[in-house]
Amino acid sequence: MEDRQLGRIRFVCGENGGRYPFNHSLFIEGDDARVIIDPASDLEKLKGLQKKDGVDLVWLSHWHEDHIHYLHLFEECPKWISARDFPPLTDIEIFLDWSGFEEVGQRDLWKKYMYDKFNYQPLQKVRFIEDNEKIDLGNIKVEAIATPGHTPGHLCFFFPGEEIIFLGDYDLTPFGPWYGDVFSSIEETIKSIARLKTISAKTWITCHETGIFEENPGDLWQNYENIIYEREDRLLDFLGEPLSLKEIAAAWLIYGKPRKPLYFFEFAERALVKKHLDYLVSQGRIACEKDIYSRL
Repeated sequence: MEDRQLGRIRFVCGENGGRYPFNHSLFIEGDDARVIIDPASDLEKLKGLQKKDGVDLVWLSHWHEDHIHYLHLFEECPKWISARDFPPLTDIEIFLDWSGFEEVGQRDLWKKYMYDKFNYQPLQKVRFIEDNEKIDLGNIKVEAIATPGHTPGHLCFFFPGEEIIFLGDYDLTPFGPWYGDVFSSIEETIKSIARLKTISAKTWITCHETGIFEENPGDLWQNYENIIYEREDRLLDFLGEPLSLKEIAAAWLIYGKPRKPLYFFEFAERALVKKHLDYLVSQGRIACEKDIYSRL
């Protein structure tokens, strides 16, 4: 996969094919401002952009660590993000709270990882991007599309003149959507997918893996959404008898098998399973009594 210039929009391919802990970034060359979106793609490429092209603004589609990886390179640039996603970027303890890390050892380990791996630096001042805000950068216009679910303030960016949409972490990967944070939502994820399906574009750009789709994703959208229901079905099938969250998470219904680093994937498995359990309880399809879940 290579970088691509799409008029005034440059696709900056991330390390390791844009797989976590990296992503694909977008560079917008407006007459009035040059913008980098989600600076977590490739250290040397981003350094080159800053030195050769210049970057005036940094936009974030959301607050996750794999989207702020190299934010420190643009220390002097104003940062723009949805107000709903700003709190975790103001304090590492809030970041850990929103991520769902509760155990002391787990928090300490992830805190070190955030500082050492992701160069976490708290932000004190940003400019909030409003839902559906239209922004003119000079000969290129952008619409900020509110797509909560993955995070409360996740934004996609649509370029109507170019008919290009940047989907952020609605990435159409075979793994499916992530909604495992404390304030993530399965219901809102489904609604956001439905909204994104309706937007007419010619090019779809995601933050991870494939990156650029130059044909309508079509069935890929439904496949992506169906992964939510497939996870749900596996969970309901597994609940043949009352079980605890620990017992359910140990079955690896989401990831299929244990993966390394184990501490990370055990946490992720548990987080996604818990979201599904809470969602199914809210729908009256399963019951929870004294932390034991049973199918109704």
